[in-house]
Amino acid sequence: SGPLPQRLDQTGLHPANASVMPFSPQYPLWSDGATKRRWIALPAGTAIEASRPAAWQFPRGTKLWKEFAIEGRRVETRFIERLADGEWRYATYVWNDAGTEAMLASAQGIAALPLANGRTYAIPSQADCRACHEGAPTPVLGFSALQLSADRDPLAPHAEARRADEPDLRTLVAGGLLRGLPQRLLEAPPRIAAPTPTARAALGYLHGNCGHCHGDPATADAAVPVGLTLTVDVSDPAAGAKALRALVEGSSRFRSFQRRGARHVVPGDPGASVLVERMRSRDPRVQMPPLGTSLPDAAALA
Repeated sequence: SGPLPQRLDQTGLHPANASVMPFSPQYPLWSDGATKRRWIALPAGTAIEASRPAAWQFPRGTKLWKEFAIEGRRVETRFIERLADGEWRYATYVWNDAGTEAMLASAQGIAALPLANGRTYAIPSQADCRACHEGAPTPVLGFSALQLSADRDPLAPHAEARRADEPDLRTLVAGGLLRGLPQRLLEAPPRIAAPTPTARAALGYLHGNCGHCHGDPATADAAVPVGLTLTVDVSDPAAGAKALRALVEGSSRFRSFQRRGARHVVPGDPGASVLVERMRSRDPRVQMPPLGTSLPDAAALA
């Protein structure tokens, strides 16, 4: 595969590369309010194998990029690439103050990159990238059957409307970029089955922000063993109900509220719910997710 390029444009993300396709997931990851743009590129003549809707297989040579901007300033662009041997590699490129060029960051990341107004920003290490991406059945997060469904959730926190040049499942299949997707997911675009619109949005948020670690132990290599499955497998019509049941009926092993055995979610009582406590906290011994954020997500907590 060779060494990682030193400049972002050398990875293939530049205007002349017609194979680079923008996309936006309906349940985006919370990153302290950063504005994001995302792109994917597949090698010519290849397609994603989607016969397992919850575990797409991406061809060797697949590349993805995600740009982070704070208050209009581009700060970093993260890069993921599948190599010829099937392994994935991860890198981050840091933009200069003028926003004209992004250079490869150290594999150790940057703990406190200075921004305007005295604010700092954490650039993840390659180990941080692997910790989040490699617990799921596929390391690609945000480009999946649920995330690219045409039946987008209007209450999803921080989601942006899909632009005309961004794909959904049908356009990917029509363009020959997705094969093997079950026909039922084209006829009825996937959505989370939930008792209310708010519950659908909450489960979608947890799927997008937590499910890559809190996944189904039967399908994920490194699912957190706490009996809390927050991924929503669109091939299972009861997946939303199972996630709700795990949240409401399950007890946390985390020592919360000075006692063990507190429930993840106590209906009607967020103050007694471990999930809310851990999402709200930014104490590194308590907070969830444990990486990638230093500010609580007010919209998601609501």
